[in-house]
Amino acid sequence: MSMHNSLPKSPLSGLADPRLVRQFSYVGGKWVDNADRATFAVTNPADGGWLGEVAKLSGAESRKAVDAAQSAFASWSVCLPQDRAALLRRWYDLMMQHKEDLARIMVLEQGKPISEARGEIDYAASFVEFYAEETRRPNIEGVTSHLPDAEVELWREPVGVAALITPWNFPSAMLTRKAAAALAAGCTVVAHPSAETPYSALALAELAERAGLPAGVFNVVTGDAPEVVKPWTEDARVRALSFTGSTEIGRLLYRQSADTVKRLVMELGGHAPVIVFKGADLDNAVAETIKAKFATTGQDCLGANRIFVERPIYDEFCARFTEATKALTIGTGMDDPDIGPLMNEKAVRKQEEHVRDALDKGARLLTGGERHSRGPLFYKPTVLADVPADAAIMHEETFGPVAPIAAFDTEDEVIARANATEYGLVAYVHTQDPRRLYRVSRALQFGMVAVNRTKVTGAPIPFGGMKQSGLGREGARQGLEEFTEIKYVCRDWA
Repeated sequence: MSMHNSLPKSPLSGLADPRLVRQFSYVGGKWVDNADRATFAVTNPADGGWLGEVAKLSGAESRKAVDAAQSAFASWSVCLPQDRAALLRRWYDLMMQHKEDLARIMVLEQGKPISEARGEIDYAASFVEFYAEETRRPNIEGVTSHLPDAEVELWREPVGVAALITPWNFPSAMLTRKAAAALAAGCTVVAHPSAETPYSALALAELAERAGLPAGVFNVVTGDAPEVVKPWTEDARVRALSFTGSTEIGRLLYRQSADTVKRLVMELGGHAPVIVFKGADLDNAVAETIKAKFATTGQDCLGANRIFVERPIYDEFCARFTEATKALTIGTGMDDPDIGPLMNEKAVRKQEEHVRDALDKGARLLTGGERHSRGPLFYKPTVLADVPADAAIMHEETFGPVAPIAAFDTEDEVIARANATEYGLVAYVHTQDPRRLYRVSRALQFGMVAVNRTKVTGAPIPFGGMKQSGLGREGARQGLEEFTEIKYVCRDWA
């Protein structure tokens, strides 16, 4: 289908502000099409319905985005901090003013329940607000000189053009978490959203333009990831690359970026354990584990992927958790269910493969275990008990609504089992014993540990993992520093 300037007739046309629906990429302050007018279709995972066509840019056009960002860097990098802060604050205000439309766009292209989508817009906007405030703070730092008659200073300077690659599961928050930090640091940005959820990123670009971000400072390039991103990994002008996605793709980008020695920030796969000790508040442990497992229909790198329960409370936990799982509602996002559709057929097949493998190896099916009649991409929330250690689901990220549970007997045993993974993003622990809390939190090889709760993320905290769950941190002061270099100046006044 050819591109056109009029709004496609789709569910997106029902927004209060139709101008938020953009079909073109945003490069150098202009909305640009592919020279060949090539497009790709975006569909609603809930029903497969067509939402629209978006420009599929080529590698050559992707390089033009770097040209625009590089050209804008000279002035943006020396822009007064308070001026950058004011622009980011205006972007935040516009996001909040258009929260309902942004949430609706997300529901239609990503499938998550509307209440979760609204929550994500709040979360996404919080990074813009936070970094608007942080813009003023990377000040010159004094250092006591080690040399006679010399004065020593450390300066933080922006690294340059930053390439941002964002996933489909959090299409707004993952973009603002990266972009707001980079822009606050004085970097200019080229961003590539997932082809499955481009409208959320393009709507944010529309609001960034309205906020007054100068041309070339914030660019969004849509199309096939290999075509768009590879020129960025090869371009020495792109000094930093931030990626959220699978460990497999992270490794590929790591290799592709080696020749230009880029600054890399990567939030990769997760394989989060939940550990429930006897003596824990069982009502709270069940309720919080339901959240940890089934939020975003399980399509979350922070999602609980292995649930370990101490044997004396194992049967009771399984019964309560299964009862709570059966009570979850399933439906399309605008109906605001607990569980929505998975993103694509590949994701559904992975649930089926993991469940079949676990059952073949001796696990018990307590509920679910099949697709839901609501549609081809809906999978019933599933609970597996007695899942053996050699089941695939105990080693691979499921990224869906399947909860595997296994019993353990000792603290040392469960720590070893929890750490037996290449991933190290987040772990969840439930205990009322303060000494155990400290021991286990220290022993777990994960970048984040949540104790007796699920929600731990937010703009003020450094988000990131250990091992092959990523490099660097996003959010907090550390997230801004990832986009800066330290310059050491030693001067003599003579």
